[in-house]
Amino acid sequence: MSRLEVMQRLAEKRLSQSEAAEMLDLSVRQIKRLLKRYRQDGASGLVSQQRGKPSNHQLSGAVKQKVLDFLKGKYHGFGPTLASEKLVEVEGLSISNESVRQILLSEGLWKARKERKVTAHQLRERRACIGELVQIDGSPHAWFELRGPSCTLLVAIDDASGKLVGLLFVEQESFHNYGRMVKTYFEGYGKPVAFYSDKHGIFRVNQPSVGQEAGLTQFGRAMQDLDIAILCANSPQAKGRVERANQTLQDRLVKELRLLGISSLAQANAYLPEFMVDFNRRFGVAPRSQHDAHRPLAATENLAHILAWQEPRTLSKNLTLQFKKVVYQIQTDRPTYALRNTQVTVCEDAIGQVSILYKMKPLAFTIFHAQEHQAEIVDTKEVDHALQKPPKVYKPAPDHPWRKPFPLHKTSPASS
Repeated sequence: MSRLEVMQRLAEKRLSQSEAAEMLDLSVRQIKRLLKRYRQDGASGLVSQQRGKPSNHQLSGAVKQKVLDFLKGKYHGFGPTLASEKLVEVEGLSISNESVRQILLSEGLWKARKERKVTAHQLRERRACIGELVQIDGSPHAWFELRGPSCTLLVAIDDASGKLVGLLFVEQESFHNYGRMVKTYFEGYGKPVAFYSDKHGIFRVNQPSVGQEAGLTQFGRAMQDLDIAILCANSPQAKGRVERANQTLQDRLVKELRLLGISSLAQANAYLPEFMVDFNRRFGVAPRSQHDAHRPLAATENLAHILAWQEPRTLSKNLTLQFKKVVYQIQTDRPTYALRNTQVTVCEDAIGQVSILYKMKPLAFTIFHAQEHQAEIVDTKEVDHALQKPPKVYKPAPDHPWRKPFPLHKTSPASS
Protein backbone atom coordinates (compact mmCIF):
# COMPACT_ATOMS: atom_id res chain seq x y z
CA MET A 1 0.00 0.00 0.00
CA SER A 2 2.90 2.34 0.66
CA ARG A 3 4.25 1.57 -2.80
CA LEU A 4 0.84 2.30 -4.33
CA GLU A 5 0.71 5.73 -2.69
CA VAL A 6 4.24 6.58 -3.84
CA MET A 7 3.50 5.39 -7.42
CA GLN A 8 0.33 7.51 -7.54
CA ARG A 9 2.28 10.61 -6.52
CA LEU A 10 5.05 9.71 -8.96
CA ALA A 11 2.58 9.26 -11.85
CA GLU A 12 1.01 12.64 -11.07
CA LYS A 13 4.45 14.30 -11.23
CA ARG A 14 4.21 15.32 -7.59
CA LEU A 15 7.31 13.31 -6.68
CA SER A 16 10.67 12.75 -8.37
CA GLN A 17 12.10 9.28 -9.02
CA SER A 18 15.07 9.88 -6.69
CA GLU A 19 12.74 10.98 -3.88
CA ALA A 20 10.55 7.90 -4.42
CA ALA A 21 13.64 5.63 -4.36
CA GLU A 22 14.73 7.17 -1.05
CA MET A 23 11.25 6.74 0.48
CA LEU A 24 10.96 3.06 -0.50
CA ASP A 25 14.67 2.33 0.06
CA LEU A 26 15.07 1.10 -3.53
CA SER A 27 17.28 2.04 -6.45
CA VAL A 28 16.13 4.48 -9.14
CA ARG A 29 16.20 1.67 -11.73
CA GLN A 30 13.81 -0.40 -9.60
CA ILE A 31 11.52 2.61 -9.24
CA LYS A 32 11.36 2.90 -13.03
CA ARG A 33 10.39 -0.79 -13.31
CA LEU A 34 7.67 -0.41 -10.68
CA LEU A 35 6.29 2.69 -12.35
CA LYS A 36 6.15 0.89 -15.70
CA ARG A 37 4.22 -2.06 -14.20
CA TYR A 38 1.89 0.33 -12.37
CA ARG A 39 0.98 2.09 -15.60
CA GLN A 40 0.37 -1.25 -17.33
CA ASP A 41 -1.43 -3.31 -14.64
CA GLY A 42 -2.43 -0.81 -11.99
CA ALA A 43 -2.13 -1.66 -8.28
CA SER A 44 -1.82 -5.41 -8.97
CA GLY A 45 1.41 -4.75 -10.86
CA LEU A 46 3.09 -3.68 -7.62
CA VAL A 47 2.68 -7.12 -6.01
CA SER A 48 5.95 -9.07 -5.78
CA GLN A 49 6.44 -11.41 -8.71
CA GLN A 50 7.92 -14.03 -6.33
CA ARG A 51 4.66 -14.43 -4.41
CA GLY A 52 3.56 -18.07 -4.54
CA LYS A 53 6.84 -19.19 -6.08
CA PRO A 54 9.61 -21.14 -4.31
CA SER A 55 12.45 -19.07 -2.88
CA ASN A 56 15.62 -18.68 -4.90
CA HIS A 57 17.65 -19.49 -1.76
CA GLN A 58 15.91 -22.70 -0.75
CA LEU A 59 17.79 -26.00 -0.50
CA SER A 60 17.81 -28.15 -3.58
CA GLY A 61 16.01 -31.46 -3.41
CA ALA A 62 19.26 -33.41 -3.67
CA VAL A 63 20.91 -31.55 -0.77
CA LYS A 64 17.79 -31.84 1.37
CA GLN A 65 17.60 -35.59 0.73
CA LYS A 66 21.29 -35.99 1.57
CA VAL A 67 20.83 -34.08 4.84
CA LEU A 68 17.79 -36.17 5.67
CA ASP A 69 19.73 -39.40 5.12
CA PHE A 70 22.40 -38.24 7.58
CA LEU A 71 19.78 -37.17 10.15
CA LYS A 72 18.02 -40.52 9.97
CA GLY A 73 21.21 -42.55 9.96
CA LYS A 74 24.59 -41.42 11.20
CA TYR A 75 23.29 -38.43 13.18
CA HIS A 76 20.08 -39.95 14.49
CA GLY A 77 18.96 -38.29 17.73
CA PHE A 78 21.12 -35.18 17.24
CA GLY A 79 19.65 -31.77 17.99
CA PRO A 80 19.59 -29.00 15.35
CA THR A 81 22.72 -27.16 16.52
CA LEU A 82 24.94 -30.20 16.96
CA ALA A 83 23.64 -31.82 13.75
CA SER A 84 24.33 -28.69 11.68
CA GLU A 85 27.85 -28.47 13.14
CA LYS A 86 28.59 -32.04 12.08
CA LEU A 87 27.05 -31.57 8.64
CA VAL A 88 29.20 -28.49 8.01
CA GLU A 89 32.47 -29.54 9.66
CA VAL A 90 32.50 -33.29 8.98
CA GLU A 91 30.32 -33.80 5.89
CA GLY A 92 31.24 -30.53 4.14
CA LEU A 93 27.63 -29.39 3.52
CA SER A 94 26.65 -25.72 3.51
CA ILE A 95 23.53 -25.51 5.64
CA SER A 96 22.29 -23.33 8.50
CA ASN A 97 21.02 -24.33 11.93
CA GLU A 98 17.53 -23.13 11.08
CA SER A 99 17.37 -25.22 7.89
CA VAL A 100 18.33 -28.32 9.86
CA ARG A 101 15.77 -27.48 12.53
CA GLN A 102 12.99 -27.13 9.95
CA ILE A 103 13.91 -30.47 8.36
CA LEU A 104 13.91 -32.19 11.76
CA LEU A 105 10.53 -30.69 12.65
CA SER A 106 8.93 -31.55 9.30
CA GLU A 107 10.10 -35.19 9.55
CA GLY A 108 9.14 -35.54 13.22
CA LEU A 109 12.73 -36.33 14.23
CA TRP A 110 12.94 -33.61 16.88
CA LYS A 111 10.54 -31.68 19.08
CA ALA A 112 11.19 -28.35 20.69
CA ARG A 113 11.14 -28.26 24.46
CA LYS A 114 7.85 -27.28 25.95
CA GLU A 115 7.88 -23.91 27.62
CA ARG A 116 8.63 -24.43 31.25
CA LYS A 117 7.30 -22.39 34.08
CA VAL A 118 9.80 -19.62 34.63
CA THR A 119 11.18 -19.59 38.15
CA ALA A 120 13.04 -16.47 39.16
CA HIS A 121 16.44 -17.05 40.74
CA GLN A 122 18.86 -14.45 41.94
CA LEU A 123 21.50 -13.92 39.29
CA ARG A 124 25.16 -14.13 40.24
CA GLU A 125 27.78 -12.48 38.08
CA ARG A 126 30.69 -14.57 36.89
CA ARG A 127 33.91 -14.27 38.84
CA ALA A 128 36.40 -11.90 37.30
CA CYS A 129 39.54 -14.10 37.16
CA ILE A 130 40.12 -17.65 36.01
CA GLY A 131 41.03 -19.92 38.90
CA GLU A 132 39.07 -17.81 41.38
CA LEU A 133 36.16 -20.27 41.59
CA VAL A 134 35.85 -23.74 40.03
CA GLN A 135 32.55 -25.61 40.11
CA ILE A 136 32.75 -29.40 40.44
CA ASP A 137 30.09 -32.09 40.23
CA GLY A 138 29.49 -35.72 39.29
CA SER A 139 27.02 -36.68 36.56
CA PRO A 140 25.83 -40.32 36.55
CA HIS A 141 24.42 -41.18 33.14
CA ALA A 142 24.30 -43.87 30.45
CA TRP A 143 27.26 -42.26 28.70
CA PHE A 144 27.87 -45.27 26.44
CA GLU A 145 24.12 -45.84 25.87
CA LEU A 146 23.70 -49.62 25.41
CA ARG A 147 27.30 -50.24 24.29
CA GLY A 148 28.81 -50.23 27.77
CA PRO A 149 28.05 -49.95 31.49
CA SER A 150 26.60 -46.86 33.14
CA CYS A 151 29.21 -44.70 34.82
CA THR A 152 29.76 -41.23 36.26
CA LEU A 153 31.49 -38.26 34.67
CA LEU A 154 33.32 -35.94 37.08
CA VAL A 155 33.16 -32.36 35.79
CA ALA A 156 35.16 -29.26 36.77
CA ILE A 157 34.38 -25.95 35.05
CA ASP A 158 35.89 -22.52 35.63
CA ASP A 159 33.29 -19.96 36.71
CA ALA A 160 34.93 -16.94 35.07
CA SER A 161 35.51 -18.36 31.59
CA GLY A 162 33.00 -21.22 31.42
CA LYS A 163 35.78 -23.53 30.22
CA LEU A 164 36.14 -27.15 31.26
CA VAL A 165 39.27 -27.68 33.35
CA GLY A 166 38.67 -31.28 34.36
CA LEU A 167 36.76 -34.32 33.04
CA LEU A 168 37.08 -37.92 34.16
CA PHE A 169 34.95 -41.03 33.64
CA VAL A 170 34.76 -43.16 36.81
CA GLU A 171 32.58 -45.95 38.14
CA GLN A 172 31.20 -43.79 40.95
CA GLU A 173 31.81 -40.60 42.92
CA SER A 174 34.43 -41.20 45.59
CA PHE A 175 37.28 -39.39 47.31
CA HIS A 176 39.97 -41.22 45.38
CA ASN A 177 38.26 -40.56 42.03
CA TYR A 178 37.87 -36.85 42.75
CA GLY A 179 41.51 -36.91 43.85
CA ARG A 180 42.53 -38.32 40.45
CA MET A 181 40.65 -35.54 38.62
CA VAL A 182 41.91 -32.62 40.72
CA LYS A 183 45.48 -33.98 40.62
CA THR A 184 45.47 -33.71 36.81
CA TYR A 185 43.88 -30.26 37.10
CA PHE A 186 46.48 -29.02 39.61
CA GLU A 187 49.37 -30.28 37.50
CA GLY A 188 48.00 -28.55 34.39
CA TYR A 189 46.72 -25.23 35.75
CA GLY A 190 47.76 -24.85 39.40
CA LYS A 191 45.69 -24.50 42.57
CA PRO A 192 42.41 -22.54 42.39
CA VAL A 193 41.20 -20.27 45.19
CA ALA A 194 38.02 -22.26 45.87
CA PHE A 195 35.90 -25.20 44.74
CA TYR A 196 32.08 -24.85 44.52
CA SER A 197 30.19 -28.13 44.97
CA ASP A 198 26.96 -29.64 46.24
CA LYS A 199 26.48 -31.12 49.72
CA HIS A 200 27.66 -34.61 48.83
CA GLY A 201 29.27 -36.49 51.71
CA ILE A 202 32.60 -36.33 49.88
CA PHE A 203 32.79 -32.55 50.36
CA ARG A 204 30.90 -32.00 53.61
CA VAL A 205 30.18 -33.88 56.84
CA ASN A 206 26.38 -34.05 56.73
CA GLN A 207 25.87 -36.30 59.78
CA PRO A 208 28.56 -35.72 62.42
CA SER A 209 29.00 -38.35 65.10
CA VAL A 210 26.99 -37.94 68.31
CA GLY A 211 28.79 -35.72 70.78
CA GLN A 212 31.33 -34.51 68.20
CA GLU A 213 31.52 -31.35 66.21
CA ALA A 214 31.30 -31.43 62.43
CA GLY A 215 34.81 -32.14 61.16
CA LEU A 216 36.36 -32.44 57.73
CA THR A 217 35.88 -35.10 55.11
CA GLN A 218 38.93 -36.63 53.47
CA PHE A 219 38.49 -34.30 50.47
CA GLY A 220 38.04 -31.34 52.79
CA ARG A 221 41.19 -32.27 54.72
CA ALA A 222 43.17 -32.57 51.47
CA MET A 223 41.97 -29.19 50.20
CA GLN A 224 42.75 -27.62 53.57
CA ASP A 225 46.31 -28.92 53.29
CA LEU A 226 46.51 -27.26 49.86
CA ASP A 227 44.90 -24.00 51.10
CA ILE A 228 41.86 -24.37 48.81
CA ALA A 229 38.44 -23.39 50.14
CA ILE A 230 35.35 -25.58 49.60
CA LEU A 231 31.99 -23.85 49.20
CA CYS A 232 28.78 -25.95 49.21
CA ALA A 233 25.71 -24.76 47.33
CA ASN A 234 22.24 -24.91 48.88
CA SER A 235 20.52 -25.73 45.57
CA PRO A 236 21.36 -26.93 42.05
CA GLN A 237 20.50 -23.47 40.70
CA ALA A 238 23.26 -21.93 42.83
CA LYS A 239 25.89 -23.90 40.87
CA GLY A 240 24.05 -23.56 37.59
CA ARG A 241 27.26 -23.27 35.56
CA VAL A 242 28.24 -26.90 36.10
CA GLU A 243 24.61 -28.12 36.03
CA ARG A 244 24.07 -26.63 32.57
CA ALA A 245 27.42 -28.03 31.47
CA ASN A 246 26.22 -31.49 32.56
CA GLN A 247 23.13 -31.14 30.35
CA THR A 248 25.26 -30.10 27.38
CA LEU A 249 27.69 -32.96 27.96
CA GLN A 250 24.89 -35.51 28.26
CA ASP A 251 23.80 -34.46 24.78
CA ARG A 252 27.01 -33.67 22.90
CA LEU A 253 29.50 -36.02 24.55
CA VAL A 254 27.16 -39.01 24.26
CA LYS A 255 26.79 -38.38 20.51
CA GLU A 256 30.55 -37.96 20.03
CA LEU A 257 31.25 -41.24 21.86
CA ARG A 258 28.67 -42.95 19.64
CA LEU A 259 30.25 -41.64 16.43
CA LEU A 260 33.69 -42.85 17.55
CA GLY A 261 32.39 -46.22 18.75
CA ILE A 262 33.82 -45.73 22.25
CA SER A 263 32.33 -48.09 24.84
CA SER A 264 34.81 -48.29 27.74
CA LEU A 265 36.09 -45.95 30.44
CA ALA A 266 39.70 -46.20 29.29
CA GLN A 267 38.89 -45.25 25.68
CA ALA A 268 36.59 -42.45 26.80
CA ASN A 269 39.16 -40.94 29.20
CA ALA A 270 41.75 -41.00 26.42
CA TYR A 271 39.37 -39.00 24.18
CA LEU A 272 38.35 -36.41 26.80
CA PRO A 273 41.32 -34.00 26.34
CA GLU A 274 40.46 -33.62 22.64
CA PHE A 275 36.80 -33.08 23.46
CA MET A 276 37.62 -30.45 26.12
CA VAL A 277 39.62 -28.40 23.61
CA ASP A 278 36.68 -28.36 21.15
CA PHE A 279 34.14 -27.64 23.92
CA ASN A 280 36.14 -24.71 25.30
CA ARG A 281 36.61 -23.27 21.80
CA ARG A 282 32.86 -23.27 21.21
CA PHE A 283 31.48 -22.26 24.60
CA GLY A 284 34.31 -20.56 26.49
CA VAL A 285 34.09 -16.80 27.13
CA ALA A 286 36.77 -14.22 27.87
CA PRO A 287 36.99 -13.42 31.62
CA ARG A 288 36.60 -9.82 32.74
CA SER A 289 40.14 -9.76 34.10
CA GLN A 290 43.31 -11.10 32.52
CA HIS A 291 44.74 -12.01 35.94
CA ASP A 292 45.20 -15.73 36.57
CA ALA A 293 44.27 -16.58 40.16
CA HIS A 294 45.80 -20.07 40.03
CA ARG A 295 48.70 -20.66 42.41
CA PRO A 296 51.60 -23.01 41.68
CA LEU A 297 52.13 -26.11 43.78
CA ALA A 298 54.75 -25.70 46.48
CA ALA A 299 57.75 -28.01 46.59
CA THR A 300 56.57 -29.36 49.95
CA GLU A 301 53.07 -30.21 48.70
CA ASN A 302 53.23 -33.91 47.81
CA LEU A 303 49.97 -34.65 45.99
CA ALA A 304 50.44 -38.42 46.28
CA HIS A 305 50.47 -38.07 50.08
CA ILE A 306 47.87 -35.28 50.41
CA LEU A 307 45.32 -36.99 48.12
CA ALA A 308 45.64 -40.33 49.94
CA TRP A 309 43.03 -41.47 52.48
CA GLN A 310 44.47 -40.53 55.90
CA GLU A 311 43.29 -41.54 59.35
CA PRO A 312 45.06 -41.08 62.71
CA ARG A 313 45.61 -44.12 64.95
CA THR A 314 47.16 -44.76 68.38
CA LEU A 315 49.49 -47.73 68.73
CA SER A 316 48.66 -50.22 71.47
CA LYS A 317 51.13 -51.65 73.96
CA ASN A 318 51.76 -54.45 71.47
CA LEU A 319 52.35 -51.89 68.69
CA THR A 320 49.21 -52.87 66.81
CA LEU A 321 46.48 -50.78 65.20
CA GLN A 322 43.25 -51.47 63.37
CA PHE A 323 42.31 -49.93 60.03
CA LYS A 324 39.31 -50.99 57.93
CA LYS A 325 38.83 -54.28 59.80
CA VAL A 326 42.51 -55.23 59.47
CA VAL A 327 44.96 -55.39 62.40
CA TYR A 328 48.48 -54.22 61.57
CA GLN A 329 51.57 -55.10 63.64
CA ILE A 330 54.42 -52.56 63.64
CA GLN A 331 57.89 -54.04 63.15
CA THR A 332 60.79 -52.14 64.77
CA ASP A 333 64.30 -52.76 66.05
CA ARG A 334 63.90 -50.19 68.82
CA PRO A 335 62.48 -51.06 72.25
CA THR A 336 58.72 -51.48 72.03
CA TYR A 337 58.05 -49.00 74.83
CA ALA A 338 59.39 -46.21 72.61
CA LEU A 339 56.34 -46.40 70.31
CA ARG A 340 53.62 -47.34 72.80
CA ASN A 341 50.58 -45.03 72.67
CA THR A 342 52.19 -43.15 69.78
CA GLN A 343 50.02 -41.27 67.28
CA VAL A 344 50.58 -42.46 63.71
CA THR A 345 48.85 -41.75 60.38
CA VAL A 346 47.49 -44.54 58.20
CA CYS A 347 47.47 -43.68 54.48
CA GLU A 348 45.70 -45.60 51.71
CA ASP A 349 46.15 -44.66 48.06
CA ALA A 350 43.74 -45.13 45.17
CA ILE A 351 44.86 -48.72 44.48
CA GLY A 352 44.44 -49.77 48.12
CA GLN A 353 48.11 -49.76 49.11
CA VAL A 354 48.49 -48.95 52.83
CA SER A 355 51.38 -47.14 54.51
CA ILE A 356 51.79 -46.13 58.15
CA LEU A 357 53.62 -42.87 58.87
CA TYR A 358 55.22 -41.63 62.08
CA LYS A 359 56.48 -38.05 61.87
CA MET A 360 56.08 -38.29 58.07
CA LYS A 361 58.35 -41.35 57.93
CA PRO A 362 57.02 -44.83 56.99
CA LEU A 363 57.02 -47.67 59.52
CA ALA A 364 57.48 -51.34 58.65
CA PHE A 365 54.49 -53.52 59.48
CA THR A 366 52.87 -56.88 58.94
CA ILE A 367 49.20 -57.84 58.77
CA PHE A 368 48.39 -59.52 62.04
CA HIS A 369 44.70 -60.33 61.55
CA ALA A 370 41.93 -59.54 59.06
CA GLN A 371 38.42 -59.45 60.49
CA GLU A 372 35.41 -60.91 58.75
CA HIS A 373 33.36 -58.74 56.44
CA GLN A 374 30.63 -56.77 58.19
CA ALA A 375 27.72 -54.63 57.05
CA GLU A 376 28.80 -51.32 55.53
CA ILE A 377 27.16 -47.89 55.46
CA VAL A 378 26.46 -46.87 51.86
CA ASP A 379 25.76 -43.32 50.73
CA THR A 380 22.48 -42.67 48.90
CA LYS A 381 24.27 -41.86 45.62
CA GLU A 382 26.31 -45.07 45.82
CA VAL A 383 23.45 -47.57 46.30
CA ASP A 384 23.20 -48.42 42.57
CA HIS A 385 26.94 -49.03 42.33
CA ALA A 386 26.91 -51.21 45.45
CA LEU A 387 24.10 -53.34 44.06
CA GLN A 388 25.98 -53.89 40.79
CA LYS A 389 28.56 -55.93 42.73
CA PRO A 390 26.61 -58.50 44.79
CA PRO A 391 28.54 -60.41 47.46
CA LYS A 392 30.18 -63.63 46.35
CA VAL A 393 28.24 -66.80 47.06
CA TYR A 394 30.03 -69.13 49.45
CA LYS A 395 31.05 -72.39 47.80
CA PRO A 396 32.13 -75.33 50.01
CA ALA A 397 35.56 -76.83 49.45
CA PRO A 398 35.83 -80.06 47.43
CA ASP A 399 36.64 -82.02 50.61
CA HIS A 400 33.89 -80.43 52.67
CA PRO A 401 31.82 -82.99 54.66
CA TRP A 402 28.70 -81.65 52.98
CA ARG A 403 29.97 -82.99 49.65
CA LYS A 404 30.70 -86.48 51.00
CA PRO A 405 27.99 -89.19 50.88
CA PHE A 406 26.29 -90.23 54.08
CA PRO A 407 27.83 -93.38 55.69
CA LEU A 408 25.79 -96.56 55.37
CA HIS A 409 25.24 -98.30 58.73
CA LYS A 410 25.35 -102.12 58.47
CA THR A 411 22.61 -104.00 60.32
CA SER A 412 23.72 -106.68 62.81
CA PRO A 413 22.57 -110.35 62.43
CA ALA A 414 20.79 -110.27 65.82
CA SER A 415 18.55 -107.42 64.75
CA SER A 416 17.67 -109.22 61.54
